[in-house]
Amino acid sequence: MALAAATLASSPRVSISVSAAGMNSSGLSMSFGARRVPGISVQIHSQRRRMAAAAARGHEGAGKTFVEEMRAAAMRMHTKDQASEGEKELEGPSLNELEPNLEAYLRFLVDSKLIFQTLENIVDRAAVPCYLCLSDAEFQNTGLERSEALKKDLKWFSEQGHTIPEPSASDTKYASYLEELSEKDQQAFFCHFYNMYFGQSAGGRLTGKKIADKILNKKELEFYKWEGTLSELLQNVRTKLNQVASSWTREEKNRCLEETVTSFAYSVDRLRKIFT
Repeated sequence: MALAAATLASSPRVSISVSAAGMNSSGLSMSFGARRVPGISVQIHSQRRRMAAAAARGHEGAGKTFVEEMRAAAMRMHTKDQASEGEKELEGPSLNELEPNLEAYLRFLVDSKLIFQTLENIVDRAAVPCYLCLSDAEFQNTGLERSEALKKDLKWFSEQGHTIPEPSASDTKYASYLEELSEKDQQAFFCHFYNMYFGQSAGGRLTGKKIADKILNKKELEFYKWEGTLSELLQNVRTKLNQVASSWTREEKNRCLEETVTSFAYSVDRLRKIFT
């Protein structure tokens, strides 16, 4: 996809192995490849082809809801030590072996706020017509929203005397990419929506706890708290996603699943900021 190739030009790493949607309790490892490749790498193109081939063979859809298909696609991007369904080999150190630093973590939080705010803005103005397929404000106020929580966390860091950086160039491009997808490729947009929110609820929480233990004196940030019962909030969104996807053709569903590779590429780039 030309748009993805253009917007991923600043993503510096190739290896794509990171905690995300559907993570199990051991999902704290992530792999950072050292090789720089301009644009979308050959590896990413190859992974997209394999994702499409698996869907074409019917491995994805047999007896599964579409959200389960999305989870299966996400599991392909995990290492085997993260999840039993993982297909990636761990390359490089795990999260337990890496040392975060506060300045880098602030960059990660700022970029995360930008991306979650972008997703929420798109939903709020109903740029994606399918948001109106079932009822008004179908994906608004789900309880999974994260931008306000991040705003509070960044305000707290500022009050402690820390300088809050501007969003990075790479995630500014990612935000623009999401805006374009919401208007031109709705199935692909839903892939990013799913992986961002469900990933934060799973591997994101575990990552946050590890970082809090190491550099925040165990302080739990608002980013990792939800009002209400998280499992119920997630199930409500699963139901809505499945309802929207029920009107898609198989080709449209496959398009959504293929986008998992690009979604993970951006997630890895953002998480890498914590340790650089």
